[in-house]
Amino acid sequence: MKKITLLITLLFLGQITKAQNTCATAVPINTAGLYVVGTINGTDIPAPLCTLNGAIPVANIPAGEWYAYTPTQNHTVTITTDITQNTPRKDTRFHVYTGTCGNLTCFAGDDDSGSNYSSVSTFNVVANTTYIIAFDNRWLSTANNIGFTFQLIETAVVVPPVTPITYTTQTLSTINSSYNLCIVDMNGDHKDDIVGVSSNNLRVHYQGATPGSFTVTDFPISGATNMPGWSLAAGDYNKDGYNDIVLGSGNGLSILKSNSTGTTYTGITPGEYIFCQRTNFADLNNDGNLDVFSCHDIAPNVYYLNDGAANLTYYQSTVTPGAMSIGAIGGNYSTLFSDFDNDGDTDVFISKCSGPPCELHRNDGNGVYTNISALAQINVTPIQTWSSAVADFDNDGDMDVVITASSGLHKYFRNNLDTTNTTEEAFTNITAGSGWDTNTTTNIDNVAYDFDNDGFVDIIGGGNKIMFNQGNSTFAPITYSGIGVSAIGDLNNDGFLDFQSGTTIRYAVPNGNNWIKVTLQGIQSNSNGIGARVEILGAWGKQIRDIRSGEGFKYMNSLNAHFGIGTATAITQVIIRWPSGVVDTINNPTINQSLNVVEGSTLSIGSFTNSEFSIYPNPTKNILNIKSTDAITMKLAQVYDLNGKLIQKSDVINGSISVETLSTGTYIIMLRDQNGKDYAQKFLKQ
Repeated sequence: MKKITLLITLLFLGQITKAQNTCATAVPINTAGLYVVGTINGTDIPAPLCTLNGAIPVANIPAGEWYAYTPTQNHTVTITTDITQNTPRKDTRFHVYTGTCGNLTCFAGDDDSGSNYSSVSTFNVVANTTYIIAFDNRWLSTANNIGFTFQLIETAVVVPPVTPITYTTQTLSTINSSYNLCIVDMNGDHKDDIVGVSSNNLRVHYQGATPGSFTVTDFPISGATNMPGWSLAAGDYNKDGYNDIVLGSGNGLSILKSNSTGTTYTGITPGEYIFCQRTNFADLNNDGNLDVFSCHDIAPNVYYLNDGAANLTYYQSTVTPGAMSIGAIGGNYSTLFSDFDNDGDTDVFISKCSGPPCELHRNDGNGVYTNISALAQINVTPIQTWSSAVADFDNDGDMDVVITASSGLHKYFRNNLDTTNTTEEAFTNITAGSGWDTNTTTNIDNVAYDFDNDGFVDIIGGGNKIMFNQGNSTFAPITYSGIGVSAIGDLNNDGFLDFQSGTTIRYAVPNGNNWIKVTLQGIQSNSNGIGARVEILGAWGKQIRDIRSGEGFKYMNSLNAHFGIGTATAITQVIIRWPSGVVDTINNPTINQSLNVVEGSTLSIGSFTNSEFSIYPNPTKNILNIKSTDAITMKLAQVYDLNGKLIQKSDVINGSISVETLSTGTYIIMLRDQNGKDYAQKFLKQ
């Protein structure tokens, strides 16, 4: 770690400060500076003598010169004679004591750590404590014992913050798949499960009702040939309520697709060659269906568009006719889908390896992505990164970026993008003084979460440490034994994020901070709500999270949105901005709970207007009429209850459907037009 210089060295130019010959008459000093020692002719150096090698017996008791150093603040102090003022260097030796004259205790010292047998020693001191410094002439010849200079340097003691969160461990020998890279809800109960993949087998540890309990289920797989040697992502791309898995390998990708009851999984390997790095599920064309994306290491990126029936069509960026432009060259190692310009759709940040700068692609709608890396000024070189950390680190309502280096230096950028005008504002490089400028640990995998639930997003990367966000655009490292980037989620449902690495689960020990966890179920949007923006508002202002499938480089983490609120005891609002444009608002939710939100469930009856269609009567008893514009014909109607359960599915015949068999209550109707586009509205059955 670099030291932060507290006091500039004071040079006492031309002034000779001569120490006295006894401990009792030591010359007092209390500032950093240069001090010139005259002839060493004192006689009372006590036994034992002190060096960095410990106390040594007295041999030929040397003469001494004495100083009494009393710092006014806590410091890390360096005493050195290895300085240009001593040219050539002299063979010096000094001793540092605590205590009182006649009862001294060795504290520090040095003999030969500097060049040409000069002396250097660094040690911590406490304010208002006196340290006795004695130089001797053991190695100084009579000709050389004519004076030399020593320098006393004071630097600030870097005191790490109090450890904000601690962890306990649990070992589960049944987590023994070939690839244990994933924590995600696999059965729709809104609790995170552990997912492992082996050749021809999917193993799920379903989280139980009792903290730390799991039920293990194996799903035999046939048809999947590629294993996730590089990455794994999860999402419900066939919209049956159960998450599917995409596996990224060096030869291409495979998909494990669930059936409609989540009881079997089928392996699908499309067959195109891809040197996969990060894989993702994302709704690239905002049609309500999850598509599959993969970084390509040696060529432009690739993706598979979902037709709404889980049929996938392969595209390569800038190569396949009609393909979206999301990375035109190779060196693509990690994609992170997030709304950087706050316009309601998902943009793409690409971390690059092997030399090219990182890329930011703005989503302009209708499948058009524009590379604004130069405008945003995040395309810095030289830098090499396999993944970057993206979050609203300063809680100002937009997504910032820490380009976390896999080698070299990290870069921290504050987001200044603005959708109120047509000019793209550049991000601001705020690396200096942030803690990222002095963090020399590099790693291929880096992810951002609020690990201590204090309301500020932290980052875990390399070095077995978490960089904790201090809330002022600075980060402080805390080191933990054995903790590194791994699968992350809430594995005991206590609102704090845990780590799973191999057979070991590290559970966060709640520290008293309050929290809320938001789980989503899309209706018009994809069923996971991937791409949704979740906001919480309170006395602190605003916090935001974007729902992402695949972040960092390798692992798949929880799809639930986790928020810490520190010592705050209330949340004013939770707002979910769905990819469909539907906005759900929950006022004054209870804290320290899991809040499950179904898309459209908070819409007031009759208050949601849609320019494409209307429904009437609302409330209704038997028949619900659907009136749409001339350009749209509604073909299919699906009715959901407010828990997101599909209750009824029927064709739209002559502009109406029957709801006679429904029980009294509030429902959400999702209508699909002739082009496969979905629309949502809420209605009341009498």
